[in-house]
Amino acid sequence: MFNRLERFSTYLKHHSIDAAFINSPENVFYLTGFLTDPHERLLGLMVFPDSDPLVVLPGMEAGQLKDSGWEFEVIGYADHEDPWDLMKASLRSRGISTVGRAGIEKQILTYGRSESLLHLFKQPEVIDVEGELNEMRVIKDEREISIMREAAELADSGVEAGMHALKEGVTEMEVLADIEFQLKKKGVAQMSFSTMVLFGEKSGQPHGNPGERKLKRGDFVLFDLGVVWKGYTSDITRTFAFQSISDDQRKMYETVREALQASLTLSKPGTRIGDLDQAARDVIEEAGYGDLFPHRIGHGLGINVHEFPSMSHLNDGVLKEGMTYTIEPGIYDPQVGGVRLEEDVLVTKTGYETLTQTPTELKIIE
Repeated sequence: MFNRLERFSTYLKHHSIDAAFINSPENVFYLTGFLTDPHERLLGLMVFPDSDPLVVLPGMEAGQLKDSGWEFEVIGYADHEDPWDLMKASLRSRGISTVGRAGIEKQILTYGRSESLLHLFKQPEVIDVEGELNEMRVIKDEREISIMREAAELADSGVEAGMHALKEGVTEMEVLADIEFQLKKKGVAQMSFSTMVLFGEKSGQPHGNPGERKLKRGDFVLFDLGVVWKGYTSDITRTFAFQSISDDQRKMYETVREALQASLTLSKPGTRIGDLDQAARDVIEEAGYGDLFPHRIGHGLGINVHEFPSMSHLNDGVLKEGMTYTIEPGIYDPQVGGVRLEEDVLVTKTGYETLTQTPTELKIIE
């Protein structure tokens, strides 16, 4: 973690940024190794080009920060204290009274906290450092990759649990509950996002809400789920047919599977990111479903379940070894139902590895 801090501090120095205030729990975790959810309370990491960093956080969590291996200044505050006043006192003790250029996460820092920060630093020029943090986080090291493999394996087990819970008349929420119960027994404390279990015509909603819809013969069953594991996320989608499948449903499924493979084949260093989206889109459009694929092909994956980069056809960036992202083509007919297949992908030196392992071949659940 300290190598990351050193790299970020060097970035500040090269860009003449006097201090950076990092506010998102995910970026604080990336740079410090300490993961916490402060809820409405202030959490911040202050990084300097030529001075030791400091962390400000609720005092009740200060001990956990130190236990995580943090060796630098800790400002733990009580609920009746103003953390900005405590930071001001710390800066004065370091001989820092003003900051000419301050780095922030522009898309994350709230307006109220930005006002407090500007007052603390006496109205500095504000520089967005979020792009640099995105570039650092986009390439995963071996430890991160190992954890993400574990997270993907747990996601696979969630899909398996969902398959075992399917029976005629069961509701979406009953299957969802069984998936999460089985994952809890494996030590999963948190899902990456609200688990999605959709039956029949509801699978034709890209972001549908599970409810009391009962499973019946001929339904598509769509699972979309992921876990948070040791600070990193997974995200898998699989679609199955229950007891029978029509010719139209089969064509829809095989088209999505072909689109998935078209994008995966291009997953290697040097490929333009937008080409992955376009490859899948071409397959789906050629099959006559172009209007039924309304979203991008995927998104970056790591500490956040949706992170940099956006895997849109407009993205001119290129794939690099160590990048992790999702590939998730889909076709959605609100009257019939939908199909989405999603893999978690790692770019290797010569190609790709799918971290998720549940087969994508059409499976009819009897």
